[in-house]
Amino acid sequence: MDGNGTVPVRYVIEPSLSRFQVRAFASGMFSAFAHNPTLSVRNFSGEVQFDADRPEAGSLQLTIQAGSLAVTGDVSEKDRREIDRAMRAEVLEIEKHPEISYRSRQISATRAAEGQYQVEISGDLELHGVTRNQPIRAQLRVDGDRLRAYGDFSLRQTDYQIKLVSVAGGTLKVKDELKFSFDIAAQADRN
Repeated sequence: MDGNGTVPVRYVIEPSLSRFQVRAFASGMFSAFAHNPTLSVRNFSGEVQFDADRPEAGSLQLTIQAGSLAVTGDVSEKDRREIDRAMRAEVLEIEKHPEISYRSRQISATRAAEGQYQVEISGDLELHGVTRNQPIRAQLRVDGDRLRAYGDFSLRQTDYQIKLVSVAGGTLKVKDELKFSFDIAAQADRN
């Protein structure tokens, strides 16, 4: 219960109805011939606490299994295997850092229409053993017991002490910036 006597509704994230993707971009001498791989996050869980009367009392908690990221899109099977191997072993080092987590610290929301909000979240992203503040902007829609949030954000890998991958003797590299997009569905937990 918050200071006004209302209890935020707890929504549990439904990964099977959600989409969470990461886009990487090639650079270097041969980048025009390379892929800009898209990775899908396949195993994640979390919850949202939200009160339409007091959005600032809300919260977000999300946990991603780092090993669940997988290359999707138009990539040859050979390239897919090599990108997946490099991502797990060299970039994310999933043996040392099996989880990626996000926990909100502050939320602000502006009502755009009935049941729709523009939300700004400030929170801590723990990635590759490093925790940093990561702001996220999202469109949020609440419809009965369903909540849906979508948006995107960017981060730099080097901010999280992640080694930038290069192949072909360094002539092809992945740029530092990654772009994340999400469309998250959640169901109210009334228990």
